[in-house]
Amino acid sequence: MNKRVFSCGLGMMAVLHAGFCAAASGDDSVLDMREIQNGLVIPDEGYCDQPYVVITPDGKWVCTMTTGPGKEGQRGQHVVATISEDQGKTWSPLIDIEPSEGPEASWVVPLVTPSGRIYAFYSYNGDNVRELKGKAIRSDMMGWYVYKYSDTGGRTWSKKRYRLPMRITAADRNNDWGGEVQIFWGICKPIIWQDSVYFSFTKLGKYILDNGEGWMYASPNILKVSKPRKIKWELLPEGDHGIRTEPFGSTQEEHNIVALSDGSLYCIYRTTLGFPACSYSRNGGRTWPEPEAAPYSPGGRTLKTSRACPRIWRTGNGNFLFWYHNHSGKDFNGRNPAWISGGVEKNGCIHWSQPEILVYAQDVDIRMSYPDLIEQEGRYWVTETQKEVARVHAIDPGLLEGMWRQGVDKTVAQEGVLLDLDAQQAATGSVPMPALPDVAQGAGFAIECWVKLSTVEPGQKILENRDGQGAGWTLITAENGSVELQMNDGAVQSAWGSDPGVITPETVHHVVFVVDGGPKIITVVVDGVLCDGGSHRQYGWGRFDPKMHSGRAGELLCVAPKVNGSLLRVRLYGRYLRTSECVSNFLAGPDAHK
Repeated sequence: MNKRVFSCGLGMMAVLHAGFCAAASGDDSVLDMREIQNGLVIPDEGYCDQPYVVITPDGKWVCTMTTGPGKEGQRGQHVVATISEDQGKTWSPLIDIEPSEGPEASWVVPLVTPSGRIYAFYSYNGDNVRELKGKAIRSDMMGWYVYKYSDTGGRTWSKKRYRLPMRITAADRNNDWGGEVQIFWGICKPIIWQDSVYFSFTKLGKYILDNGEGWMYASPNILKVSKPRKIKWELLPEGDHGIRTEPFGSTQEEHNIVALSDGSLYCIYRTTLGFPACSYSRNGGRTWPEPEAAPYSPGGRTLKTSRACPRIWRTGNGNFLFWYHNHSGKDFNGRNPAWISGGVEKNGCIHWSQPEILVYAQDVDIRMSYPDLIEQEGRYWVTETQKEVARVHAIDPGLLEGMWRQGVDKTVAQEGVLLDLDAQQAATGSVPMPALPDVAQGAGFAIECWVKLSTVEPGQKILENRDGQGAGWTLITAENGSVELQMNDGAVQSAWGSDPGVITPETVHHVVFVVDGGPKIITVVVDGVLCDGGSHRQYGWGRFDPKMHSGRAGELLCVAPKVNGSLLRVRLYGRYLRTSECVSNFLAGPDAHK
């Protein structure tokens, strides 16, 4: 086991604020703190998963994780803790909760109580199951659900482990062992609500990763008693079946929960249909209505995510955050970048914001998942893992506040404006074109316009900045009521379009193309909604060639050079705009200046 004290460069924290400013200004001279490699590394033994953090009463971070010298599911996989006294800059040597020499111990989730005791709940192969029908199998999702505790701030753990009572249900009786072995795992960090503790997990009805359904443990007294034998546990929902619905298929996994202010519980989990599923329990988890495809708001557009961990948190201010991947892939791929939406509670339901990019990697094949949220002294961090390295990343609070305030803020973003034309100025036909920053070096820019078209036939040039050799960019109408940004720097070219059907005749539309040179992604926000591909395509956002440079091509910006209609406003920004800023600009209207 790795016994070294792990230290990340202390200078990294000095650039956090500068990195947040760079994200807002497009300045590529400092680090983009959204980029995965700019996070602080958490120590492990090789493989690492679910780096979840609790904060002790004296302010220290205790991170528990599943680790091991091999790959996921191999022998030696066990659960450990590590402690940071400086908000992730340095970490203690790894502390065994379970030794690597014993049965597999996996998928640990921690709970810290007001008294300072830390509980660690995890799967444990206590029956030493190694085979199924004479064939060797991975054994990290079966056996017993157990826990240990620490009264020393995570430095030492109870010698005895305690088993949670998991009654046999239909999923168990129908599994490959007929219920003699139970198959399950959990990614839900326990929550404290109304003096009780809740956490959910996934049972499997078939080895391995088939016929999943959600269950939840509830304890009304774990915060009040110190002797484990006195802790009361209840497995919910009542009855023989967990949280699932037949239309969503076999894969219904990684259930996790939050509590609402009225005491309702909200559960969300992954499927292989390109969207997460959700359900609300209004009676403390005893019953759950049939899950539905998770919407942004009741009756609204469906959230999209792949077969990846869809993590949800309630923050200290009573709002919510949701980590996902914002595309409708049906497998384990496409976990880069990670997106986040902010949730606010209205009338007993969560209403989710349009999302923002939270963490990305330049290498598109890198996958990040299994995150946790850390909140301390008004600051926020998120952890994530790529299975071989885990990191913690500081989050700009302004990013989160912007999402929570979507629909409330109605002012125009002023920072980074290079050009702002009202309808009269736009009618002149052309204006001097300001230089744009170099997106190949990590900078960004945004093109915003208010446009009203008489027809939506393709080929209408809304804005154009090209030189005599064709280098530059054009905003043009495309097929099926969409708009497209075409870019050419003289050597490489890239293009990306909005979702179809977002532009209709004789209607004033607000269109923003955001070219983000950090992750090399183009996003499109039309009338305050981020394009996500809908039912037409997997992605509503696209990657551009990382070798693509930008900057002024032609000397002039041609405004509405070939349009059956008019432009009411045109803005260019020398930085990427956050989604929340695009929404706020839309709500401000075409005549707003500030």
